[in-house]
Amino acid sequence: MNCVVVKLGGHALDSLEPSSTVLIDLARDVAQLREQDVNVVVVHGGGPQIAALLESVGLESKFQDGLRITDVETMRYVEMALSGVNIRIVAALNDAGLLSVGLCGSDATLLRSEAVGEAFDRVGHAPMVNRDVIDALWSAGFTPVINPVALDKNAQSLNCNADAVAGALAAELSADVLVLLSDIDQLLENVEDPTSAKSLVTGAEIEAMKHSGAARDGMNPKLTAALDALHGGAEKILLANGTRSHALRDALAHSIPTTEVVP
Repeated sequence: MNCVVVKLGGHALDSLEPSSTVLIDLARDVAQLREQDVNVVVVHGGGPQIAALLESVGLESKFQDGLRITDVETMRYVEMALSGVNIRIVAALNDAGLLSVGLCGSDATLLRSEAVGEAFDRVGHAPMVNRDVIDALWSAGFTPVINPVALDKNAQSLNCNADAVAGALAAELSADVLVLLSDIDQLLENVEDPTSAKSLVTGAEIEAMKHSGAARDGMNPKLTAALDALHGGAEKILLANGTRSHALRDALAHSIPTTEVVP
């Protein structure tokens, strides 16, 4: 195994304090991978932090198809919240003895994107990755921690879904594994039925779930990202619960409930 892309999001990011077991465990798991000469990229969201910041300034959070509708004013607060999340994750990794660097799309033009369309305003889609930035950091011994703000052709910020960015990175880097850590154990075929958890799901099954509406809200972009990563050259996609102790280590070892996405 040479390359792992990790996406951390959902309520796994509820606590960003230095004492957060999620961040401490993540840092230790990433450090262990680096000791095994595995290159790692961490991508994060920040939904709870964005929602809290918007509420504090009297702005409403609005979603459509699992994506946050982001006007120009909202975009400013999205950037603030995601920058704060990035700082805390980088601090946790560095505290674990791992040299890490926080980045967003404007850093060395790491991420380029285009706006989804008028209804979503500053929401980006199909992010493109400048892998030279990642390769340069890896060569220098750094682990990149990426927030999902990208740039459009006019150098204006776009709010990309973190799963989409993780999927694009996994594809561009031909990752051995993309691990999508959220706050659920496994993909449910029927969200109303906890016994419908799937340990293995094919691309065709995902397409059917998206068509039928079974892949709802935040799960929809997550599954889209998984398919994009597979089609782009990533070898394996795992979905797991990032709130579990040492979720990254144990998801890779298949010692906790996971859903593996296969072509």
